[in-house]
Amino acid sequence: MKLFFIQLMLEFKLPLENPVLIFSLILFIILLSPILLRKLNIPGIIGLIISGVVIGPFGLNILEKNSAVDLFSTIGLLYIMFIAGLELDMNQFRANRNKSILFGFFTFIFPLIIGFPVCYYFLEYGFNASLLIASMFSTHTLVAYPIVSKLGISKNQAVAITVGGTILTDTAVLIILAIIISNSEGNLNQDFWIRLGISLTVFSAIMFFVIPRIAKWFFTKLESEKHSHYIFVLSVVFFAAFLAEVAGVEPIIGAFVAGLALNKLIPNSSALMNRIEFIGSALFIPFFLISVGMIVDVSVITKGSTALIVAGTLSIVALFGKWFAALITQFVFRYSPAQRQLIFGLSSSHAAATLAVILVGFKAGILDENILNGTIILILITCIVASFATEKAAKKIVIEMEDNPSGLNKSNSFNNEHILIPIANVESIEKLLEFSIIIKEKKAANPVSILSVVSNNDEAEINILKTRKKLEEFVKQASASETKVNIITTIDHNSASGISRISREIMADIIVLGWPHRADLIDRLIGEKVDNILNNINKTIFICHIEKPLVFQKRIVIVIPPLAEHENGFELWFTKMVKLAQELSIPILLCCNEITQNYANKLVKKARLTALIVPYLFEDWDDFFLISKAIRQDDLFVLVCARKGAASYMNLFENLPSKLEKYFEINSKIVIYPQQFTQRFSNERYNNITPEPLSIGIETIQKIGRGIGNIFKKDDLE
Repeated sequence: MKLFFIQLMLEFKLPLENPVLIFSLILFIILLSPILLRKLNIPGIIGLIISGVVIGPFGLNILEKNSAVDLFSTIGLLYIMFIAGLELDMNQFRANRNKSILFGFFTFIFPLIIGFPVCYYFLEYGFNASLLIASMFSTHTLVAYPIVSKLGISKNQAVAITVGGTILTDTAVLIILAIIISNSEGNLNQDFWIRLGISLTVFSAIMFFVIPRIAKWFFTKLESEKHSHYIFVLSVVFFAAFLAEVAGVEPIIGAFVAGLALNKLIPNSSALMNRIEFIGSALFIPFFLISVGMIVDVSVITKGSTALIVAGTLSIVALFGKWFAALITQFVFRYSPAQRQLIFGLSSSHAAATLAVILVGFKAGILDENILNGTIILILITCIVASFATEKAAKKIVIEMEDNPSGLNKSNSFNNEHILIPIANVESIEKLLEFSIIIKEKKAANPVSILSVVSNNDEAEINILKTRKKLEEFVKQASASETKVNIITTIDHNSASGISRISREIMADIIVLGWPHRADLIDRLIGEKVDNILNNINKTIFICHIEKPLVFQKRIVIVIPPLAEHENGFELWFTKMVKLAQELSIPILLCCNEITQNYANKLVKKARLTALIVPYLFEDWDDFFLISKAIRQDDLFVLVCARKGAASYMNLFENLPSKLEKYFEINSKIVIYPQQFTQRFSNERYNNITPEPLSIGIETIQKIGRGIGNIFKKDDLE
């Protein structure tokens, strides 16, 4: 028994050496630290950093900073930069490219200009040392980015330009570092510039031209191997980090570029994105934050007044330089105070790049121990300030967004949105479900409902059980992206009436249908299923024919008829298409007349939509299919139709699926029937007296005539 206690005590000898015990301790810190500090209104990030200070070699010495900690720390940092690139709204980034470049210039040049004279004249360091320390002020690490991501404002323009500016300023600083080191070693010559230029060019070519093509091929060939997708993405991140290091820049640049390269192929609503964020937020990123705390040596405060003066000066200059850059950015771009504070919070934290610059300078003999110790204190102070500033600003922006809603028609009740997917073929449901998950309002309480209508016969109960068993697999698929799916199976004499009845029972707002198959003569005489659904359901209907995965689409082409803006469901379907474009990071080509374009532009401003929308004036509806010349192979073709009697209805909408299959055979297609005004379906006593039955009778006779005519034509051909 005594031997057992001796062995037990050896296991707890500090610093801990048992890998299982070390991992358990870190997991408990990751679990408990944010929970305990949340009660004190302290951001969880600060709790993890302080925990690192306490358990680190300069604290209680519970853990030593060994290779295992360094490995997980590196993974966490690369993960933060990768997610920042992956979540970046590429449409907004392209639209605000100049703003990102300008902010990158501000956040680089102002700390440099402020910091250099302070270091050179006040702290009395040499030219190379002062320039290196001043360039360190310009760097920043997105330590507080998880706060922004968690609160759901990563698409905000202020976040987009800050993330874009981060990569620009860090790249510039790391290039300056390479130049200073080469200069101090006497190697700053023409060969250095040629080598750096060629290596960066090759790196960029591999990341933006080779990697996306390989990823596209991999995701296509192994579409069903979902776990392999995550391993592939992780491999790309670390390979990109290695390539960046070979090219002469920091690995964090490679991780960020990997996020940009895979941005379009991994939508924010996808199951893969959910896996990436979950594993990063639960394990790797907290590891990095704890490791940041482990390098902080609080004892430098006791090492004389020089260390305190250097640490205080570095911290004040670093924070002031970033605050001043954020202030100038606010004035130039007319941002709100909350956006300025958000930019300051995101760009003021110094960690990885800062430490890399100072350590390299220290090892090269350019910087002394006072700067190294002062930088470590600076890292702790700036991370704490950045976390508080970011969380406070982010909450303000969230409140502003709630107080000033997007301006959409509140009758659409987005928070109570309910999407219904009726299925006739189980094979086509995966793509319909993917489309529905992407366009679904994330705050909507209702699940996505999958409906199967079983024929009312002797085998109805058996068929219901079989159908439910097949559909359970898709519930698991949707749960991977944290989307609730509800399976509904019902019995009816025909599928159209079953869909109509269930859509009313669950109060569905949107119905997503698969593409109808070609009907025979009998179907035409009786009335096609889709026509029956359109006539009986006054909801927004999407009829989808998705040839290839949505992430492979290069552009959304939306063709809108005149007067479509007067349809009741215009705002709903338009917002959904913009959301789809945002998720896929692709532009929209809006083909319509000038009046509709103006209305759409007003809606974009009113709803604060950020997708890149390119207007294309189209008015020649007499020869509608001429527009096929403007459609490319990788375009998602969207046609906005209308029910008969609607303001925007046209005769050419008749027999539309067969026409679209002929002219747009290789394209993925979506036909939208917007919701109409409810008066048409009112149950008032006299509103039921309409000429519609007469119209339907005439149309049925016309269909019979055309069907019989086609039969005789076939006989003549034979």
